[in-house]
Amino acid sequence: MRFAAYKSPGGAGLAIELPSGELRGLTETDAAFPGHLAQLLTADGGALQAAGKRLEAGRSIDPKAVEWLPPLPTPGKIICVGLNYVDHSLESGFTPPTYPTIFARFNTSLIGHGAAIRRPTVSIQLDYEGEMVAVIGKAGRHIPEARALDHVAGYSVFNDASIRDFQTRAPQWTVGKNFDGTGSFGPVFVTADELPAGGKGLHIQTRLNGQVVQDASTDDMIFSIASLISILSEAITLLPGDIIVSGTPSGVGMARKPQLFMKHGDVCEVELEGVGILSNHIADDPAHEPTLN
Repeated sequence: MRFAAYKSPGGAGLAIELPSGELRGLTETDAAFPGHLAQLLTADGGALQAAGKRLEAGRSIDPKAVEWLPPLPTPGKIICVGLNYVDHSLESGFTPPTYPTIFARFNTSLIGHGAAIRRPTVSIQLDYEGEMVAVIGKAGRHIPEARALDHVAGYSVFNDASIRDFQTRAPQWTVGKNFDGTGSFGPVFVTADELPAGGKGLHIQTRLNGQVVQDASTDDMIFSIASLISILSEAITLLPGDIIVSGTPSGVGMARKPQLFMKHGDVCEVELEGVGILSNHIADDPAHEPTLN
């Protein structure tokens, strides 16, 4: 099943994408609304299937007439993996890691499909990073790798847009990875049964203004989804609705000669085989006056 979160004049809603490509959905004001994706992931095992049936009976949704939201607008955890493709590690000046490079994003950085990725006023070094997302559907700690995929509810797409000069100002990458409006997530959440186990062997490609800038397979990841879940759960309890942003392949703008950064008016697309195309335009973030309390 393929779910999409959206906002319309009738309120926030959830839709299912039919095999024909049509979206059918309900808003939270509808009596039959099954709940948002975060609620469904924490419910009993059949909640997603039941929700899908309700949504199929909902109204047809024009994707151009609604605001697409991240499938999970406020994940409990956004766990990101750096340097998870050998070629990207090398182009970034790092030896490929023997243990995952982990950092966190915050909910305030998230935007949906079709929204503007914001280039901040303090930097022009806005870079793209196309990535696959694994969504946790079952809680766990100390999860064996052999059972790790039992904890995955499904997959989505992410553009981990990064402010490179801020990312490298300190040993920790947190600030450069968390500017508002730089974490694009969507367009849909696809249940795990629709894709190869662990999202393996999927073609992932990033295009900037139609030009291919990243092109790889998820088979090229150093740490698979199963190994990431097992390693992370040695330290961290994973909960339904947490997301793991699994790393980007080579071709980022920072490593190019000359460097290639996103600017106002650009369009960036990340396509993941079997999931879809996450598309965002780039817009300069307007300067804001300080908020007075």
